[in-house]
Amino acid sequence: MTQEVKKIGETRVVHTSAGAFAFGTTPEGTFDQLMALSKGTDWESDPYLLNGARLVPYGANNDLPVQIRKIMDKNNLAPGIIEREIGLLYGQGPALYRLVYQDGYMMREYLEDAEIQDWLDSWDYRRFIDMAMVEFKYLKGVFVKHIRNRGPRIGGQGMIRRLQVIPGTDARLEWPENPLPKRLENVRRIYTGDFENHCLHSGMTPYPVYNPADPFRHRVSISYHNKYSFGRNFYSTPSYFGSLSWMMRSSDIPEVLAYLSENGITSAFHIHVPEKYWTDKREKLEKNNPTLDDAKIDAMLEEAKTELFNKMASVLTGKKNAGKFIETTDFYDEDGNLCEWKINAIDQNVKTFIEAQLKISEKADSAITSGMGLHPSLSNIIVNGKMSSGSEMLYALKLYMASDTTIPEEVVFEAINQDIQANFPEKKGIRMGFYHHTVMREENVAPEKRVVNTVTE
Repeated sequence: MTQEVKKIGETRVVHTSAGAFAFGTTPEGTFDQLMALSKGTDWESDPYLLNGARLVPYGANNDLPVQIRKIMDKNNLAPGIIEREIGLLYGQGPALYRLVYQDGYMMREYLEDAEIQDWLDSWDYRRFIDMAMVEFKYLKGVFVKHIRNRGPRIGGQGMIRRLQVIPGTDARLEWPENPLPKRLENVRRIYTGDFENHCLHSGMTPYPVYNPADPFRHRVSISYHNKYSFGRNFYSTPSYFGSLSWMMRSSDIPEVLAYLSENGITSAFHIHVPEKYWTDKREKLEKNNPTLDDAKIDAMLEEAKTELFNKMASVLTGKKNAGKFIETTDFYDEDGNLCEWKINAIDQNVKTFIEAQLKISEKADSAITSGMGLHPSLSNIIVNGKMSSGSEMLYALKLYMASDTTIPEEVVFEAINQDIQANFPEKKGIRMGFYHHTVMREENVAPEKRVVNTVTE
């Protein structure tokens, strides 16, 4: 009995000539590695040696950003949720502001400043903010390169000319020198390079860590901005870290079902062929080939059987053959016995298997959504077969804006705000952040300004 083994994601599918399928998880490789990581492997215990440099490994194999990218590329749910979070965080876009206090409340006073705005426009700050948001939402940390002018070389005024986001795949922290404790604040240099390919072709470039207290000391420096992760001394891990195994399982299911649809049949079949049919076939071959011996006649008969069953298999298997039928002719032998073809279906419980896969998918979607930390009503997730009501979405949005935007905004804009203060020290208190309109209930909006009356056809 022949069989074909196909690996789909982290699942192995065994397809036998009898129509049977076996499904299971592969015991080695990335899946178990990430399972171990999600259970709390301490990859920061020892330095990672690469090209003579001692690095803080980013993941158990120094490739966590790459692994997350691969998982996200295959998942149908998580990237969309992150995009929605980015859209909610972005609001109406970046704007300059100053904090003011009024009647005991802290408020933002949005303003324009031509000098700061000219500096921002000189280096495409919107692209920087976009990349910083994506890096933070996926990795909960952002590497930023600060590029200074040449003025201090000749005794002139220093100024940070522009900022640049370094993708997490291309940046690593240097291991602190002994006897300094293992802490992020003790890192002195940050390396850049093609770490996905072990820096084989481009090598690595070290840069000093940016110091906001002495911002113009180095021509080029790099900073790492992150939200602290509990128990991690250096890099942060995303909030959905514990959901990675669910993402991988969720991504496998569509491929498993597609393979089942293309290569399997809803049931395996037991085909009964009348013995008289093959007896007559052999007699005809002997009559048409009188010079051939029994061995060659047997070989020709086997070829005829193979050709017949291949034709039947092409009709019985695959989704493109649904609704087709097979025609056979029944007859009686010399003794009056009925000789008939029979094709009996053997139930393989494929329906049960598919239902089980769909239930796993539903559980995976729920686990992923919970891990991402965004309310289902804001994620466009259908819960228990129903969409969220408008009031649910409104209050979920208000809660999100009140509690889940401040810290991400602080991290995303930390580098920009540090350099605004460095470049323009006389403009105390001016910062940059996202501007958000206050969302009101429809009944609190003047009738002529409600959505139903402002949308044009």
